[in-house]
Amino acid sequence: MIKIFPTIQLKELDAYTIENEPVSSIDLMERASRALARAMSERWSAETPFTVFAGPGNNGGDALAVSRLLAERGCRVEVYLFNTKGTLSPDCETNKERLAGVAGIDFHEITTQFVPPVLTAEHVVVDGLFGSGLNKPLSGGFAAVVKYINTSPATVVAIDVPSGLMGEDNTYNIQANIIRADLTLSLQLPKLAFLFAENAPFVGEWQLLDIGLSEEAIEEKETDFALTEHEDVASMLKPRGKFAHKGNFGRALLIAGSQGMAGASVLAARACLRSGVGLLTVHIPFCNNFIVQTSVPEAMTEIDINDVRFSCATDTDDYQAVGIGPGLGKAGDTEAALLEQIESCQTPMVVDADALNLLGEHRSYIGRLPKGSILTPHPKELERLVGKCQNSYERLTKARELAKSAGVYIILKGAYSVIIAPSGKCWFNPTGNPGMATGGSGDVLTGVVLALLAQGYDAETAARMAAYVHGLAGDIACKKHGVMGMTAGDIVTCLPPAWRMLEEKL
Repeated sequence: MIKIFPTIQLKELDAYTIENEPVSSIDLMERASRALARAMSERWSAETPFTVFAGPGNNGGDALAVSRLLAERGCRVEVYLFNTKGTLSPDCETNKERLAGVAGIDFHEITTQFVPPVLTAEHVVVDGLFGSGLNKPLSGGFAAVVKYINTSPATVVAIDVPSGLMGEDNTYNIQANIIRADLTLSLQLPKLAFLFAENAPFVGEWQLLDIGLSEEAIEEKETDFALTEHEDVASMLKPRGKFAHKGNFGRALLIAGSQGMAGASVLAARACLRSGVGLLTVHIPFCNNFIVQTSVPEAMTEIDINDVRFSCATDTDDYQAVGIGPGLGKAGDTEAALLEQIESCQTPMVVDADALNLLGEHRSYIGRLPKGSILTPHPKELERLVGKCQNSYERLTKARELAKSAGVYIILKGAYSVIIAPSGKCWFNPTGNPGMATGGSGDVLTGVVLALLAQGYDAETAARMAAYVHGLAGDIACKKHGVMGMTAGDIVTCLPPAWRMLEEKL
């Protein structure tokens, strides 16, 4: 697990490392700069012209040290140090002095007038204007420099964080005054802002560089945010005993489908069965019975009293988990049946799709869901539950409030799906790709979550594992079929190799 700290805590990690390693601040900067220069040298040849923009603080100090190290590797480097107030941070000042006399560097210190350099498509711009400590939007001369860089055809590499971007909340930021990086080289740990869709044009691709911050401090320091890793999920997987039988792996009930939407129940059912459930029953209207029985022969069916849709709550006492929502529709009797189902159910529920949309009209029922229930909304479905949101940060904030007040777990789907616990803890999921943005992909996730809950995994573990494996199966499918050609059925087909990749780590 990779922890994600608010930017204020990152300074504390630096300070702890300096004090306890011990290492001087300037030596820690040199260590970071070596990692940065190495990462750049791996991507670009010595013939590449580098233009470095350095601010007056420690981010600028990093940029100056990188300039020196690139020049020592034989690169052509032009440096612009912005010192408009006549004061540099001590480490920035030291690195300015170290630059003096280094061959291959064209150095400019800007105190008043800035004459911008010519930037071509051949150039790599290194953005070291401002780091993660920024707490207000850029303005004036710095905003003008940012706009100049953004309009150039050059490739832009940001040190630690694109200048102008806040580490967490950018609700009141000025987008035109943020560097649009092609690559962000983040020091040691990611920033929360990297994981939000609206920041992608600024962050570009991001890469973590190990700069040797204190592992002890990272371990000890608490944070509500983390990025799940493969080893985390592999360690959660319970091995199966030699004498295991289907009764050991739970009974699941899936309430899904309506006329014209049989596919949703088929996809969710197939995903559930491909994720280790012992027994699965699918509650469907009669019109879908033949389709489900033929497409998913391993599942049993239970027929609703209505021929074309879910209209009557069913007994759930014999099941370890209940999934509800895919392809249900929003008819009046379906709505009534859903509310009754929630009232009568004592078994953890996975709530998705139309069940979420219907709950949007009856928000008080979210708090009545059984203990250990999981909601799996995409951003629009979440907004029907919590109201309109301006951006991903606000959406995450409101989702955390909902999880806490209703006592439910939430998988908020997206490029980095985030699993939110009632405690406020959030785990971002790194697997998955844009090929999964296709109808039925969410139904597959519902099936995976349902299977894990039925097998006795607690809600937090089930949600984290399901999101990871669903994305991993999507990544395997993408390698086979490409982004454009993928379907939700391909994700189901690729679940077994995804599970096998985790089993091999046991």
